Amino acid sequence: MDEPSTQAFFLALLTAGGGITGYIRTGSVPSIAAGCTVGALYALGGLRIRQRQPYGTELALLASVVLAGSSVPRAIRSLKPLPLGLSAVAVFGLYRFGTLWRAQG
Repeated sequence: MDEPSTQAFFLALLTAGGGITGYIRTGSVPSIAAGCTVGALYALGGLRIRQRQPYGTELALLASVVLAGSSVPRAIRSLKPLPLGLSAVAVFGLYRFGTLWRAQG
């Protein structure tokens, strides 16, 4: 799973799956909307990375920034497992795709 596109697809599954799970468990429409939107960004980024098209890394990095922007403040405030887990996913994406983006430039 060292390939960046595979990692982006895995993060897409995690975030979209988490949003769908949040909706099923609590009926939270924001959970499904945010999870599927961030998941779609990761999936599109992974697809573009795999096909060697421009802006794939940037899309995956954008998904990580959006996820971090919403989850890190909640994780700091609440210290609950779900925001902490989302923050860990975001930090991994920021590191992985940020490093890849810097190497391209």
